[in-house]
Amino acid sequence: MTYSEFLTMLAPYEEKEFAAFQQKIIMPKTKILGVRTPEMRRIAREFRKNPEELLSFPDEYYEVTFIKLAAVSLLPYEKFCRLVGRCLPLIDNWALCDSFKADCLKRHKQDFLPYLSDLFATGKEFYQRYVLVTLLGFYTEKTYLPVIEEYLSRADTEKYYVHMAAAWLEAEVLVKYYDYGVHILQSGILPPKTHDKAIQKARESFRLTKEQKGFLQSLKIKKRNG
Repeated sequence: MTYSEFLTMLAPYEEKEFAAFQQKIIMPKTKILGVRTPEMRRIAREFRKNPEELLSFPDEYYEVTFIKLAAVSLLPYEKFCRLVGRCLPLIDNWALCDSFKADCLKRHKQDFLPYLSDLFATGKEFYQRYVLVTLLGFYTEKTYLPVIEEYLSRADTEKYYVHMAAAWLEAEVLVKYYDYGVHILQSGILPPKTHDKAIQKARESFRLTKEQKGFLQSLKIKKRNG
């Protein structure tokens, strides 16, 4: 299939109003056609056996990149690992980053840690966000809490999308492992803005008690500093 034929295949699913809405909330560097996510994932499944064909296409549209990442995320673990390094440079917005979830990682969490380490070490905004979101999606288990803490301590939260992902990850730790989450807050490894954002996000959860939310509120740095 040529790139032109691929765009022709997408054309019946384009929605101009939806594209305009997506442009405002995602703000990608590429153009948006307005294809809904379920349709993009369906198309990605059709290419899962030949992701190289997709990866050869230019990243002119958000949907093309989304479908590339979605197809790669469906691969078995070994094949996914061979292509993940080619996928991360394609990510330029939070929506692509957060949707790039490979189910094969559920069975290979320990194996994938070296890849996460290498990606995080680049210091790039969406590389670090990808690592933090992957930890959130697959590693929020008791075994990996020290790993999460270590990544939170090194996250470059001056970068907005890293800051938000770090806060989101810490909030999830607070909800699932409250005592350990409080330990992270009290350790002081998070910058004040990320520390307080994590507390805000955790307090929005229905999974914490009123008493827990009250204690978290008392830990807010802005509140303590007046």
